[in-house]
Amino acid sequence: MSSVTTRLIPFGEYSTWVRIEAPDAPLDGALPLVVLHGGPGMAHNYVRNLGLLADETGRTVVHYDQLGCGNSTHLPEAPAEFWTPQLFVDEFENLLASLGLDRVHLLGQSWGGMLAAEIAVRQNPALASVSICNSPASMQLWAEAASALRDELPAEVQAALEKHESAGTLTDPEYLAASDVFYERHVCRITPTPPDFQESVDQMEAEPTVYHTMNGPNEFHVVGTMRSWTVIDRLEAVIAPTLVVAGEFDEATPSTWESFATRIAGATTHVFAGASHCVHLEQPETFRAEIAHFLSKHDLSMHDYSTADRRDLTS
Repeated sequence: MSSVTTRLIPFGEYSTWVRIEAPDAPLDGALPLVVLHGGPGMAHNYVRNLGLLADETGRTVVHYDQLGCGNSTHLPEAPAEFWTPQLFVDEFENLLASLGLDRVHLLGQSWGGMLAAEIAVRQNPALASVSICNSPASMQLWAEAASALRDELPAEVQAALEKHESAGTLTDPEYLAASDVFYERHVCRITPTPPDFQESVDQMEAEPTVYHTMNGPNEFHVVGTMRSWTVIDRLEAVIAPTLVVAGEFDEATPSTWESFATRIAGATTHVFAGASHCVHLEQPETFRAEIAHFLSKHDLSMHDYSTADRRDLTS
């Protein structure tokens, strides 16, 4: 069985909480995997089951709670402009330096995939591969996809959403119940809600600064500081081998992520039939097998390859 240790890493005047799962039988050459959770602000809990890749692939798996959520430093009084993608890129780079990791695989889910893209376009030399899971390349495309999915909801659900968004009564039980209809179709199709997912939701709702500031009140009413974010025009800069995955019924519809597939040289894609946004919870074994296969292909160190050679290796 794998062993789990946790620690706090200084990040300037703040602290980042880290969970490190080490395999019982490490596989020679298997590089560590760093997992970026979503939200922003949802903490690591709901992606914790990816730690099973430690024993399944013989590699160390690193989870951490990004600044402002979970077990890391909370900053409820920080101004909106404090919460930027660059802040979280800096936190990731600080994590690698603090743990002495000079070569890793990177997996990001939802917002975590957006953050992974932000890290990858900067051509961080530590990246052996990048897995972008259930993530949009643009929040404008995300909003358009959400609108289209909302149009497919029952008329009374749409009416409840529109009424309370117009009135600003976003905590009204009727609005929350209508929101759940969308969530059950496109976010997590497991009933009842898996405990790991509920843990992330509960901690976010207890202190929602990051989520409400950067995103908004929920997954489909994006009014936060990230509403105009896009990485599309920078994706050609990515040189790390890249896997893009999504679910058939994902709120991240193909229109939101196809730019990753078309603009990143050699990127590969996989859509999980019957799954939504949380494929890793809905189809855990199948999801981990797909990720494990991709990681194993890219455990080879790429330090000595030129940019052109690295692009060839992604094919």
